[in-house]
Amino acid sequence: METTVDLYRYKFSELFQKNANGSLMPKRVIQVNGITFGPGVSFGQGVDFGGVNLFQYQLNDVAVEENNGVLTIKGFYNQ
Repeated sequence: METTVDLYRYKFSELFQKNANGSLMPKRVIQVNGITFGPGVSFGQGVDFGGVNLFQYQLNDVAVEENNGVLTIKGFYNQ
């Protein structure tokens, strides 16, 4: 039996806030390649989460799976 997963499409700005100092902070609990972080965690350019530098995707929409309030990033849509 095959299980299907619903992916949701979010704008990057719906998931992350850009701070005055240029850093990013998630607006909700996010998971990227097994690493979970949420509001209050601010990070600068060059920081990777599970090998993903989120700064390079600021202009892309994000493919997300939601499970118990945690948004797991599954990929990014081309611009």
